[in-house]
Amino acid sequence: MRLKLPALMIPVLAVTGCELMVAPEDDPMYVKTTELDNRLTRVERIVDNQSLSNLSARIDTLQADTQALRAQLEELQYEMGQANDRQRQLYLDLDQRLSALQNAAVRLDEDRSVLEGGTLAPGALPVPGGTDRANYQASFELLKQGRYDEAARALQQFMVTYPNSEYADNAQYWLAETHYVTQDYKTALAEFQVVLDRFPDSRKLPDALLKIGFCNYELERWDAGRKALTTVAQQYPETTAARLANQRLDRMTTEGR
Repeated sequence: MRLKLPALMIPVLAVTGCELMVAPEDDPMYVKTTELDNRLTRVERIVDNQSLSNLSARIDTLQADTQALRAQLEELQYEMGQANDRQRQLYLDLDQRLSALQNAAVRLDEDRSVLEGGTLAPGALPVPGGTDRANYQASFELLKQGRYDEAARALQQFMVTYPNSEYADNAQYWLAETHYVTQDYKTALAEFQVVLDRFPDSRKLPDALLKIGFCNYELERWDAGRKALTTVAQQYPETTAARLANQRLDRMTTEGR
């Protein structure tokens, strides 16, 4: 059975239905939601703008720092270039000064005599233009100073320049001695033999014969060494050379030579 409403209630329902169908812009909830959405949109836009602003500021700062660093780098490169130029100039200056000092030293050495520390040129005497006595004494002085190379050259030139000098036998002996003290025993032996051959009456004969014995000993020529030492001991018994010869002979006996 279908229920029928009274005729008077139909208009009321129609009016109530009309009141339920409200427009969105008049709906408080809709208005509130729309307002919140708009506010949120504005906040997001502000935030985005601030992020972009901060990023732009940071980029500007980085660019400024980069420019400052580039300026510092260019300044350092310039200073390094200046320093390299100064160093190069200093090196050239030192090289020139060193060369000048070396040249001055060479000239000074050339100007000094051999006795003052200069060098003795080949074929030159230690006292150019001096007497045989002066040159002999100068040569012997070089030997005493331990300058054996200069002494040997000086004595050799002395023997060439003054072969008949009264100091020739002594000069020949000391020439042999320069080789003996430098342990060139073979050369020394030959030079001491010259004393015996050319100056048989020399007072240096016992000493020369002794050194011949010593040279042969060092060269391990035992028989020749013993022969020379025995000759010294027998022929010049009262000399220092004879005493030294006997000492070496005793040593050779002990060693079984």
